[in-house]
Order: sequence, then C-alpha cells, then structure tokens
Amino acid sequence: MATTALSRSISKRLVGSPSTWSRCLYHSYDHAAPPAPFSNAQCRILAAALGHVGQHGFTLTALGLGANEAGYIDASTHLFPDAAFSLVHYHLYTQRLALAACPPPPSADVESRIRAYTWERLRANHPVIGRWPEALALAALPRNVPVALNELSLLVDDIHFLAGDASVDTSWYTKRASLATIYTSTELFMTGDKSPDYKDTRDFLERRFKAMDTVGSTLSAIVEWGSFTASAAINVLRSKGMRV
Repeated sequence: MATTALSRSISKRLVGSPSTWSRCLYHSYDHAAPPAPFSNAQCRILAAALGHVGQHGFTLTALGLGANEAGYIDASTHLFPDAAFSLVHYHLYTQRLALAACPPPPSADVESRIRAYTWERLRANHPVIGRWPEALALAALPRNVPVALNELSLLVDDIHFLAGDASVDTSWYTKRASLATIYTSTELFMTGDKSPDYKDTRDFLERRFKAMDTVGSTLSAIVEWGSFTASAAINVLRSKGMRV
C-alpha cells in the first residue's frame, strides 16, 4: 500500500498542469538560464564524489571521499542538506548541461534530432548505470521528488530547444509530457540492459517514440515510472533497517 500511495503521488506531480509545465519549461536565448543549484565548492566535491559512485553507490560515503579528494574535510558533507541525493542531482544537472556541448545531429528533421539528443543523454548514464536504481530510489523519496521532476522538465525542454522545435501551439505541452515519459521509461529499461552498447535500450527507445501517440499511453508510462521508483525507494529504506 505504501508503494501504491507513493506511486500515485509521483504520478500526480509528474502529470502536473499546463501552467506547471509553462513555468518550468519556457526556454529561449532571450531568457536567462536559472541560477546554478550548487556553489563552486559543492561542485568540486560532487565532481570528485561521482568518481566513487561505482564502488560505493550514491551514498554519504562517496560524498565524504569526494570531499577528501577535493581537499575538504569530511565535515564538508554538511554543505549538502539533501545528503546523498545531492550526488544524483549533480549528475542530472551536469549531464543536462553537457547536451548543449554535443555536436548537433546531422539530420534536418526536428523529430530525428529530438531522438538523437534523447539517446545522447541516456548514454551519459553509462558510468553510473550499475548504481542508477539507487539514484531512482533516492529521487522517488517525497522530499526529493520536486527537484527530480524539475530536472526532468528542464531536460525535455532543453532537448526540444536544442533540436530546434519552435512550436508554440497546444502540442507544446503534450510533446514535452510525452518525451518525459519516453525518457523515464527508457531509463528504467536501461538499468537492466546487458546488450552490447545498449542496443536493446536503443531499440526500446525507438519503439517508445513510435508508440507514444496517445494521451493514454503517456499516462500509462507515468504510472509505470512512478510505480518502479516508489518500489525502489521502499526497498532501499527497508535494506537500511527502516520499517516501511
């Protein structure tokens, strides 16, 4: 029951409303980017800490090792009120920004460029993919959901912007909601993919793009993501001895 309740909460927040999407996603060269969520000191610690995620996971241990490596004392982890989730947030934030530095896809077709940028972002999870279920579990905790969903909404807006999608009609909202669910469902699939160069994930992504043509399928994918992340969060909490 706890999983179901949390799943519904996440799904409701992700669906949101047009006003929510317009506040989060409006993007153009004429508008300043939102302020960075991390200070320079935090960035140095988090960048170093990500190198320890493979061995120690998205944990305070990795964060502490990153602080030491960056020349700070262990107590510097108190700079992060979101604790281990700060590592997840930093990965989401930096990999989203890195998309802008990618060479533009050669296709002149906007939809093909959207697919190319989506795949590029998914591939950026490779260094931490073995630990990504932990990241999803942390993102599903109620206190972290707003930040995780904000990063997701910024990501889908960035992808549309970089791909050259300048549409301003009512499809503006549905396109972004659809891409958000395509991305999250493919991200989940990727955590269990053992095929060479994630070929099965690439095929799954292409199928999702072809299938995502109705509001019903969008809502279904949202519920699927919410259910998975809620279950992951509860399993992580139980593994730490908490009764949930």
